[in-house]
Amino acid sequence: MGRGLEPDECFYIRNQAAVKGKKRLDSTQDPPPDLVIEIDITSSSRDRLTAYAALGVPEIWRYDGKALWVYQLQNQEYQLSDTSLAFPNIAIAEIVHFLEQSATTDYLDLVATFRDWLKTQVS
Repeated sequence: MGRGLEPDECFYIRNQAAVKGKKRLDSTQDPPPDLVIEIDITSSSRDRLTAYAALGVPEIWRYDGKALWVYQLQNQEYQLSDTSLAFPNIAIAEIVHFLEQSATTDYLDLVATFRDWLKTQVS
């Protein structure tokens, strides 16, 4: 590829056990993150989708301050989706509600509230 990728956030959900406890990951041996999140407030991450597809990242969320797009990898290309692979029972519109609060709510308070809400949704 020639250049590195650094998403705003990435998470191992299904593959957590494969990387748990590792201080450094090796993209030639370890699985890609299950979910990458890109916040596109100052610049777009659309040009990175091809690189993420080459790595095999199954899902990307892009947020531009107004809308959240969920992309799922299908046949080496990302397709827009109304649902999440990582959180199939979570309404994307509800996640947007929390993202919208980030401008007016303390970050740590918002994360705690989101975690509590998420636990009620996946339990």
